[in-house]
Amino acid sequence: MHEVIIIGSGLGGLLCAHILSKAGMSVLVLERQQQPGGCMQSYRRGGFNLDTGLHYVGGLDEGQSLHNVFSHLGLLQLPWQRLDADGFDRITIGDRTFCYAEGFGRFADTLASDFPHQQQALRTYVDALQHSTPQQMGIGAWDFLNETFSDTLLVNVLAGSSLKMELHKPSLSLFAFAHSNASFVESSWRLRGDGNMLVGKLVDDIRRQGGEVLCKKEVVRLLTNETGAVAVECGDGTRYEARHFISDAHPAQTLQWLGRVKPVYRRRICEQPNTIGIFTASLVLKPHSLRYFNHNRYVYLRPNVWEVPQQVDRVMVCCRVPEDGSEYTPQVDVLTPMTWEQCEPWAATSVGQRGDGYKAMKVQMAEACLQLAERVLPELPQAVAHCYTSTPLTYRDYTLTPQGSAFGMRKDYHQPLLTIISPRTPVPNLLLTGQSLMLHGVHGVTFTALHTCAELLGKDYIMQHYETTIN
Repeated sequence: MHEVIIIGSGLGGLLCAHILSKAGMSVLVLERQQQPGGCMQSYRRGGFNLDTGLHYVGGLDEGQSLHNVFSHLGLLQLPWQRLDADGFDRITIGDRTFCYAEGFGRFADTLASDFPHQQQALRTYVDALQHSTPQQMGIGAWDFLNETFSDTLLVNVLAGSSLKMELHKPSLSLFAFAHSNASFVESSWRLRGDGNMLVGKLVDDIRRQGGEVLCKKEVVRLLTNETGAVAVECGDGTRYEARHFISDAHPAQTLQWLGRVKPVYRRRICEQPNTIGIFTASLVLKPHSLRYFNHNRYVYLRPNVWEVPQQVDRVMVCCRVPEDGSEYTPQVDVLTPMTWEQCEPWAATSVGQRGDGYKAMKVQMAEACLQLAERVLPELPQAVAHCYTSTPLTYRDYTLTPQGSAFGMRKDYHQPLLTIISPRTPVPNLLLTGQSLMLHGVHGVTFTALHTCAELLGKDYIMQHYETTIN
């Protein structure tokens, strides 16, 4: 019998496994797919490793928000490439481009050069990023920005890098908005390599610390008795027992594995809406056709950043660091938001069985993404050798996330206590982790994993061993 079984090997599951196995606990990770990593993993097509969800990370420098935690997890040993300090993110809205500079003071000063009449408001804004508090959970991000700034273009610019979250005007809290952006302003980094480097480092350490990571182990049932969970049952008939269980799956999926659970808790989880999905065009480029750019590009046709897109009118563009020492990037990813409604005609299908209509839709989406990216990278369309695409349906089928949600369950600043999910569940020895609980992204999932592990190891242990504060 193991002390802890972790269901799912996404970033949250692997971080919990690493922390708990390092503390000396007997840990088993069960993953339904052929390789671990969830949205952090890379997949192989045509001889190339293509990333899914890992594009860049913030706050890794000494003294910054992720430095101590990543150091103790061994992740600072990976080859990180620091993005341009003068403009790690570049936001193009219409025919104007604005730069996000590294460092809170420089960030405000750089944008003040474009918006001199908003200089004091920018200081107020960066102060909110630097000093995020739980009180921000009850404040709307849209309301805060519009009360702070009188220039509507600047309100759009400040949200311009937020294709890495759902800009849902009626519900997005200032807390989630600030946390998603602040660490990148501290400093921004991308791996010199693919996401499997990060996954592989965590898995290797877990095994070295005595833990197990098993793939092709699809959990189909969580068995319980009057005292709590006792075992998991997999689709191949195997059964594993443990004293504690952690689910890194979407909370609604976790409830499907359980029999009885309090009806009020089930309604709370299953009735909470999910965030929007993402369409990704992963582009393999012709050799020496596009010079590497050490920043990310966000492109919008018009200043409607906060509106729900009905077509491809915005993209995020990022590229792979050249690993051969050349000046040319081998791959570029282009991403755009995609609603579940756009996927519904194929909702009853599975991977590889969606038909010609689905393929035609993906081609059309990819072409629209390229056309928009071309506004800032005119040479990109001619540089493409191969294009591989994914939609929310892809994410749904590979990760079991309802509606292929890119950022988990939607939080609502009107009801923060209801929509922010605790790691604890009505089953005493079953915990949750992952992006649906509190915050999404690498930063959010990392600190959520610390909260989950604190339920087993205690807050004092986490704060002492990972040199960070958790509330």
